Amino acid sequence: MDALKAIAAESLKETPPVIAIGDTVRVHVKIREGERERIQNFEGTVIAKKGSGVSETFTVRRVSYGVGVERVFPLHSPNVEGVDVIRHGRVRRSKLYYLRDRVGKAAKVKERLG
Repeated sequence: MDALKAIAAESLKETPPVIAIGDTVRVHVKIREGERERIQNFEGTVIAKKGSGVSETFTVRRVSYGVGVERVFPLHSPNVEGVDVIRHGRVRRSKLYYLRDRVGKAAKVKERLG
């Protein structure tokens, strides 16, 4: 079991991004197209965090052309180039799945001041 922990410790990022539920983030993801590699941005609200250690993930939701799109990103993945926090949200829940049922301004998260 110690060998598994050692391998997992090697693949952890030195400084993982500090994100919280309700934050609006921009995730820079490496996309491989054939032999080329580029970075694609995915911007949305963090609605869930899950797991711990090397298997920690976070879910980002945005509405694109009237359709809700959610992507789950592993926090320590080498394909996640970086995460920029655009604004901090003020929420009282650990999972914001209720935003899936909301439309328009009702789906907004208030900004945390200070």
